[in-house]
Amino acid sequence: MSTLNRNPGSTYSVAGTRADAAIDQGLRAYMLGVYNYMTFGLALTGLFAVGAFLLATTQNPDQAVAQLGNGTLITSFGAALYGSQLKWVVMLAPLGMVFFLSARIHAMSGSTARTMFMVYAALMGLSLSSIFLVYTGNSIARVFFITAASFGGLSLYGYTTKKSLSGLGSFLMMGLIGIVIASLVNIFLASSAMQFAISVIGVLVFAGLTAYDTQQIKEMYYHADGEEVAMKKSIMGALRLYLDFINLFVMLLQLFGNRD
Repeated sequence: MSTLNRNPGSTYSVAGTRADAAIDQGLRAYMLGVYNYMTFGLALTGLFAVGAFLLATTQNPDQAVAQLGNGTLITSFGAALYGSQLKWVVMLAPLGMVFFLSARIHAMSGSTARTMFMVYAALMGLSLSSIFLVYTGNSIARVFFITAASFGGLSLYGYTTKKSLSGLGSFLMMGLIGIVIASLVNIFLASSAMQFAISVIGVLVFAGLTAYDTQQIKEMYYHADGEEVAMKKSIMGALRLYLDFINLFVMLLQLFGNRD
């Protein structure tokens, strides 16, 4: 009796199915790493933001060195963080670290890149701590959960859609550059109407970038990558999504936050 396989294609089909399953499992692990790094970065940012605000303000008049118009008492740490030249360092340091990390991550080890990302997230927390001086705690929490829900839906769409979003890339980058330029101009104009327009356009741009970046990060996955390369890809992906989340949060806060 012949043992010749009368359906040789079935062997290749089974092998192909196993290979696809391995890739799917690897992709899920890769994307889970991206989201885990991003989530940890956001948690670190929140911790440093709240911690810096608590250190910068006080309920004890004896510990205060200044008082804001809304009655908030500022400590010496708060005066240095929000009222001295240090505020420019705190504001610009995260931006410098983003450029440095993006340009040099290929030359770093995975552990160094991870540490740099965490340092960046902590610095961003110091920079964002000033929102507690402007907006009420309830509105900050409410907008955060709105941002989380919106981000989750947009990222899920970017991950699952079969439609290529690559055509949106140049359009979204043009919008991002426009927002940056308009924001710099509005520092000197201090126009509330212009700030409202920037916030509305910013929400649309960063909503689009969330879906676009998720799809791009997914397409960066390669099943044959070594552990070190995979880690650095995960960190860069986390950084992109982290920036999308933070900027979306800030834009929504400017639109819906209740001022203190």
